[in-house]
Amino acid sequence: MTQEEERHPDDVQQHLREVQELLSRHKLVENLVHRQDMPRHDLVENLVHKQHLAELQARLDELHSADIAYILEALPLDERLFVWDLVKAERDGEILLEVSDAVRESLIEMMDPHELKAAAESLDADELADLAPDLPPEVIQDVFQSLDSEGREQLRAAMSYPEDSVGALMDFDMVTVREDVTLEVVLRYLRRFDELPDHTDKLFVVDREEHLQGILSLESLLINDPDLEVSEVMRREIIISFQPDDDADEAAQAFERYDLISAPVVDGEKRVIGRLTVADVVDFIREESEHEILAHAGLREEEDIFASVWDSVKNRWAWLAVNLVTAFIASRVIGAFEGSIEKLVALAALMPIVAGIGGNSGNQTITMIVRAIAMGQVAQDARNRLLKKELGVALINGLVWGSLLGVLAWWLYDSASLGLVMTAAMTLNLLLAATAGVLIPMIRIRLGADPAIGSSVMITALTDSGGFFIFLGLATLFLL
Repeated sequence: MTQEEERHPDDVQQHLREVQELLSRHKLVENLVHRQDMPRHDLVENLVHKQHLAELQARLDELHSADIAYILEALPLDERLFVWDLVKAERDGEILLEVSDAVRESLIEMMDPHELKAAAESLDADELADLAPDLPPEVIQDVFQSLDSEGREQLRAAMSYPEDSVGALMDFDMVTVREDVTLEVVLRYLRRFDELPDHTDKLFVVDREEHLQGILSLESLLINDPDLEVSEVMRREIIISFQPDDDADEAAQAFERYDLISAPVVDGEKRVIGRLTVADVVDFIREESEHEILAHAGLREEEDIFASVWDSVKNRWAWLAVNLVTAFIASRVIGAFEGSIEKLVALAALMPIVAGIGGNSGNQTITMIVRAIAMGQVAQDARNRLLKKELGVALINGLVWGSLLGVLAWWLYDSASLGLVMTAAMTLNLLLAATAGVLIPMIRIRLGADPAIGSSVMITALTDSGGFFIFLGLATLFLL
């Protein structure tokens, strides 16, 4: 890698600062020139404008597409569109693939149909399939008509698979060879390429009908005698391959488990139809992680941080409405014990502790369960075993930390009975949190729903209402 090609992870922050500085300087100078009363004012203003545009455009031309995507996501809408206009048209397609879904929508909205068509035509079939759902139907139709028969078939195939399947992630850019040729022939064949497909660490050995016969690693190709045939050095056994209908999560786990860089994708008759690369898998894992984080907080989709107020409201209102209902229920639980709280004011000071610790414990449990489900480590028949284990953890934590809080309550309010109630309430609420933390995601899985969506909201609501009811109920029974 040359000096110019080297990149450091922190460089993107520096690039962002530079672009922001150029934008700021552009606005400042234009405002000053605009206010000045001088001969040939329009000419001067136009020259200054072109000078700053040229400087900013030259800076953008030097950046990687992923860095430009990052910069666009970090800019307010007006500056984002200004910068987007300066990006060279031939780079539009690859940048649209790099930006988040929310930002991509804002960029596509300002592009003309012919610009969208040009951007789409610059992409491979698998990349176009990723972008297609965000493009107007008439643009997709025009692009489809412009493809050759092989491209049409690949695009049709890529768009036919579910979003979370291997088929939706695979690409069609790969190198296949026959087993009855020598390594020297393979090397000559590879030298005809301008460049190999990204992440090519192995060649797929196929017969005349494209059935997978084995794997020829680049290492074996380079270190063996060129006069040997492919069949003599290729690997036939323990070939990790996938079918297009396989679950993408399982494929990602296989890539992690076996340290794969690429793997063939085969149909039901073992014909090679594409390949899966580590880049595809990393992108999928990142998107799934982002989705899980957002879903955990009750957000329906990724949100552009500079989106309009109304768009943000639409994205957030659903689970806030649920939270409002659960908060009202919790307030009614407290209201039912107003008499007890009036007689023993200490209850008002202590009950948030019970609810807060319960919520935190429940979130720990549900996070572990959701992660295990995502990793494919939890089946429905494991529910009772997991529940037993989490109840054991909750019981120990409840007795240890509940006893500590009980002693503190006894010391603060000079009441041993209040301390015992505090210990009991803490233990019971942690047991409730553990039960909910296991059952909520398991039930959502059985119902065919995403176990992560709204999990934090639900567990917090349950431990708040349950904690208040348990603590105030015990206090009413044994202290008043």
